[in-house]
Amino acid sequence: MSSSASPPAPVEVAGNEGCFPPEYKPFNPEEHGLDRGFRCKVPQEALLKLLVGLEPNQADGTGKSGDQDSEFGQQLAGPRLGIGLDSCVIPLRHGGLSLVQTTDFFYPLVEDPYMMGRIACANVLSDLYAMGITECDNMLMLLSVSQKMNEKDREKVMPLMIRGFRDAAEEGGTSVTGGQTVINPWIIVGGVASVVCQPNEFIMPDGAVPGDVLVLTKPLGTQVAVNAHQWLDQPERWNKIKLVVTREEVKEAYQEAMFSMATLNRTAAGLMHKFQAHAATDVTGFGLLGHAKNLAMQQRSDVAFVIHNLPIIAKMTAISKAYGNAFRLLQGLSAETSGGLLVCLPREQAAKFCAEMKNHNSGAQGASGGAWIIGIVEKGERSARIIEKPRIIEVLPRGSLAAHQENSATAELSTNLS
Repeated sequence: MSSSASPPAPVEVAGNEGCFPPEYKPFNPEEHGLDRGFRCKVPQEALLKLLVGLEPNQADGTGKSGDQDSEFGQQLAGPRLGIGLDSCVIPLRHGGLSLVQTTDFFYPLVEDPYMMGRIACANVLSDLYAMGITECDNMLMLLSVSQKMNEKDREKVMPLMIRGFRDAAEEGGTSVTGGQTVINPWIIVGGVASVVCQPNEFIMPDGAVPGDVLVLTKPLGTQVAVNAHQWLDQPERWNKIKLVVTREEVKEAYQEAMFSMATLNRTAAGLMHKFQAHAATDVTGFGLLGHAKNLAMQQRSDVAFVIHNLPIIAKMTAISKAYGNAFRLLQGLSAETSGGLLVCLPREQAAKFCAEMKNHNSGAQGASGGAWIIGIVEKGERSARIIEKPRIIEVLPRGSLAAHQENSATAELSTNLS
């Protein structure tokens, strides 16, 4: 988010039109004094090595912590989840309850501060939703104000970002009661989400079994869409992709990416219980394959995830190939901010889950709402892979002409059959 840009006026988000303020411009690291290739995410392998230092002390070499820790642990009966996945699960001292908590933050992706606030909040809540939790007790907001912003821009931009975060929290049935704001070279936005619940209110992410089906609840390609939109004003980059996509298609894909990132995964979380999900994670910065591998490593059974289908925002596959496969989209390694849930479901429940997701999103114009069966769970060594030639499902942006035509054809067919 450039401090020199004049932020758009606040918008009421209601339906498709409210989510798309005009004149979006994605975050450009170079405008903030960062290197062109800067990425705010620490690579997954490096992150897991860093987090080793947070594991319980195993200094005695026995695989057990000290006597005091063992006695403390015996007092806290219940599921426990620590380093490695979306949220921590900590048994509490009272009444068989557990604390489920998560935190996340990142640099801005879009020029509109209100929408950036919504995306940041949705991204934080997704960690709870990935465990089938639909209610959040409290949120804190983490905000870093750029020291490069002048007072006028700061007074306009930051309240809009806070408002977007708050509105998304209220949509999720929770509230923001505090947080921390600091001055920093760059804007950073994120938060903390906490809930105290009983064990039957969440689904531990370790129960996948051979025969399960993998379902994804949002299309891939958001990183490509955001970058392609930026390239509209960069001739040297636009020239590499202009033969495979039009300017209008790029704008539609960008809007779809914005809408998708700002959408809560709350409905999918509720349906995880209804259709007996065995495990799930949310797909974010490490891409589909990165998060699939991480989830596979957490399973109690010896399983492997095999991905056959990739639902991708229309034209993003062509752009990725034309640009030299720099995003590694078809390899499942393209970053997906505030992406969908990757859910392991019993085979007999997967189609029902997808149908209900589609029905819930039927009010949104376009073909993008819903969920897709993308693979299977088989016996294996707790790994994940994408087959050599996966089937690409082109997901039409909900605001596109093609999506309107598809909706009209579907509605006409339904009328004729009734």
